[in-house]
Amino acid sequence: MLHDILMIVIGLVAGLIIGFFGARLFMKKYLKKNPPIDENMIKVMMSSMGRTPSQKQVNQVMKQMQKNYK
Repeated sequence: MLHDILMIVIGLVAGLIIGFFGARLFMKKYLKKNPPIDENMIKVMMSSMGRTPSQKQVNQVMKQMQKNYK
């Protein structure tokens, strides 16, 4: 009886750990392929704040965004 309960608990813990790391890996791959923000969105955002962004500024923001998703 105790053996069965222990096996169920170990199985649940192992499943949670594997599921967490599997989901984390999947989301990293997904965000790398499909970034949530692209260059046009950055340009619109900066221009809505009253700035006219140069391409250099847009590239800097894109690099910073990509750095955070690695």
